[in-house]
Amino acid sequence: MAKEKKARKGLKVVHQMMEIYKYTHAEDKALPWLLAGAFLLPVIAGVATGLFLHFNWLWWIFMVILVVMLGVLLATMLLTNRADKVGYAKIEGRPGAAISVLGNINKAGYNFPQQPVWIDPKTKDAIWRGTGYNGIYLLAEGAPSRTKRALDRQEHAIKGVTAGSQIPVYRIQVGTGEGQVRLKNLRKKVLDCKSYEPTQYKLSIMRKIHPRRRFMLTKGELEVLNERLRTLQDKHGLGIPKGMDPTRPQHISRRAMRGR
Repeated sequence: MAKEKKARKGLKVVHQMMEIYKYTHAEDKALPWLLAGAFLLPVIAGVATGLFLHFNWLWWIFMVILVVMLGVLLATMLLTNRADKVGYAKIEGRPGAAISVLGNINKAGYNFPQQPVWIDPKTKDAIWRGTGYNGIYLLAEGAPSRTKRALDRQEHAIKGVTAGSQIPVYRIQVGTGEGQVRLKNLRKKVLDCKSYEPTQYKLSIMRKIHPRRRFMLTKGELEVLNERLRTLQDKHGLGIPKGMDPTRPQHISRRAMRGR
């Protein structure tokens, strides 16, 4: 029974990889050559090493197993990377693309609800709000000149429920223009966001020994923050025309981006 489950799981993985390959190859015609190169690179290096060191037959068996495993690993990593690039290119610039990338982020307590906190029904510019142990995130899609005032209002409303605290608010403009974050770099940008709070030391000592320390919420504080923000959203609502769902068309997971 256990062997059958493992066999089914293995077949499922192979099927998924084939689907990813077909999906990526449709947009990336150089993919077969790149995968072949990634697989052959460790093979060639292993053969050259074996000839140079005059391996015996036992070492050759070990080397063959090793280089094949490395080749498969490199090819798989390359395929995943190329598939991500194709997926990002397909949805970049579409409404809801930002939350499609961050909606399934599941590390370090990050939470990015699918519902935007603000949207312009004419331009489809939108703002999403998320949280993490490092603070609050506001993601804006659209021209910065059009979303700035809405971001200011959102940040002001947030400060109203976090008054007296030092919880930072990170504003991220998503897009392809100057000063905006490309979709492919969005996850890294969110994960790299850092803010600092003063320590309890006096300023003169703080500068010499403890210049700054990273701002971090506890699990309990993050839960309280999320509850307050949910209450804020329920209270103010969202100005979306009736019957309009701005996130549904672009609710795309990373698996869907790769054709799984």
